[in-house]
Amino acid sequence: MRLLILGGSWFLGRTLISDALARGWEVTAFSRGKSGQPPAGAAHVVGDRRKEGDLQRLTEAGPWDAVIDTSAYEPIDVARVTAALGNHVEQYVLVSTVSAYQNWPGLPVDESSPLWPSSPELTEDSPELANLTPTGHYGTLKSGCEDAATEGAKRSLIVRPGVILGPGEYVGRGLKLLKRAERGGRWLLPAPADQPIQPIDVRDVSTFLLDSIEAKRDGVFNLVAPAGYATYGDLIEICLELTGRRAEPVWVDPQWLDEHGVAQWTEMPLWRTPEGTWHVDGRRAAEAGLVCRPLADTLRDFKSALGQNGIVDHPRQAEHGMEADREAELLTAWDKAEWSEVR
Repeated sequence: MRLLILGGSWFLGRTLISDALARGWEVTAFSRGKSGQPPAGAAHVVGDRRKEGDLQRLTEAGPWDAVIDTSAYEPIDVARVTAALGNHVEQYVLVSTVSAYQNWPGLPVDESSPLWPSSPELTEDSPELANLTPTGHYGTLKSGCEDAATEGAKRSLIVRPGVILGPGEYVGRGLKLLKRAERGGRWLLPAPADQPIQPIDVRDVSTFLLDSIEAKRDGVFNLVAPAGYATYGDLIEICLELTGRRAEPVWVDPQWLDEHGVAQWTEMPLWRTPEGTWHVDGRRAAEAGLVCRPLADTLRDFKSALGQNGIVDHPRQAEHGMEADREAELLTAWDKAEWSEVR
């Protein structure tokens, strides 16, 4: 099997390359080379998908059975790639996102839920996006990437992951949770502890994608952990266990947190109150063979990878977590508040 990865220096791309090589596949990575090199064993074509000359040079390394696009952001870029690859690739696999759903995270979604209206010609600066919220802007671009993939490729597979965790994760969610648990003391957390969550391990995403290529599977799949997989309390308990139980959870009413300006999803990683956030239907992927390993294994292996390889530096990490002084002020205010603690 010959596989082309668009990306390959970060997280999912690196995992896909390593897993494909372990299967005996021949792998080519196409990237600008600005954020590191792909794993050893993969051919590396250095180039920019926005440059026609680089894309033309890429085709000379083909053909491939499939391409996995892990880094698509602007629809016009996907359209440009599908046009350049043409007969050089049989299947286009696009890693999209649940943010492509127009009603997410406000409402539960499945694969039939409406997407943000978009088109393959859009760019980040298209006037059609000017008045959208950041969520709508991002979702519209991702929806357009899907349009470009399905319209421009011979065959396409679209996957819409939710939150991806595991070894190599660089956004900062797993890192900031473990660091906070390790710091110890009273830990401000959003109640209720039994709030369901659906993060998925990067290695399980990789396995599903590679298995799907082997099975010549097309269509659209949400990639999330199944209902009942874990709770926010489970997440915190695992972090405590992995860091020697130095911290004491203080579960605080989410309305109180909102009233005090605590930023959902960032200051408190993976906390979000809209109904649909953790109600993404993943049954279709499960029926096609997706298996999600326990969350404890994901976080344990993530922590182990940090110890072996160090922190993957990325600017997005600054978005996540709460400053210690701010947390202390909030805990003091909560202690004085006339709220009943919700556990």
